[in-house]
Amino acid sequence: MSDKVLETKKLTKYFYDPIKFQVLKEINMSINHGEFVSIVGKSGCGKSTLLYLLSTMDTDYEGELFIHDELITGKPDKELAQLRNEKIGFVFQFHYLLSEYNVLKNVMLPGMKLGKRSEKEIEHDAIEHLRTLDMADQALKMPNQLSGGQKQRVAIARALINNPLIIMGDEPTGNLDKKNSDLVFDIFKKLTLEQNQTMLIVTHDTDFAKKTNRTITMEDGKII
Repeated sequence: MSDKVLETKKLTKYFYDPIKFQVLKEINMSINHGEFVSIVGKSGCGKSTLLYLLSTMDTDYEGELFIHDELITGKPDKELAQLRNEKIGFVFQFHYLLSEYNVLKNVMLPGMKLGKRSEKEIEHDAIEHLRTLDMADQALKMPNQLSGGQKQRVAIARALINNPLIIMGDEPTGNLDKKNSDLVFDIFKKLTLEQNQTMLIVTHDTDFAKKTNRTITMEDGKII
């Protein structure tokens, strides 16, 4: 096994509505194990589109995508759903916590869905992740009882529950004030340093990007 968690070869994407438009142009990139990488670029440059391809949520592209040296391009949807749940943790701009479940249950859900451990083991891991994020004392609260920064920390705990190969973030600090943005950055940094967690974060926050190990800059669908 090489050190590469993720690699693309000539990844190309078109939109067809209302006319054919090339949104990504032959993207070649790789992310190594334990790296903390940010993707930056002006609005509309294709960075979020790229993240959706890398996360296997969008499969309509040309070129090749490898995760852990395995060719992912062309795999059936069912296999991709399993791979996503097992190998990729997601943190979005909006936390997407389910309002009908408490914090603990929200964190446990992807683990329950994967079904590789007992409920007791998943609950134990969920509490440990909440503890790492200083949220263990909020475990039985409902999402509507939390602040924006707290909700995002719960979303990070949920992204960690299946011990993913990589965590992908789409503007994870986009909805937060400076103090909470810094806090989320510190959490990500700590995870890379202490747990060798690989991070790939799309952001328009230049301060955030400057502090990551490596910044990939995009312009007009290309890496520059």
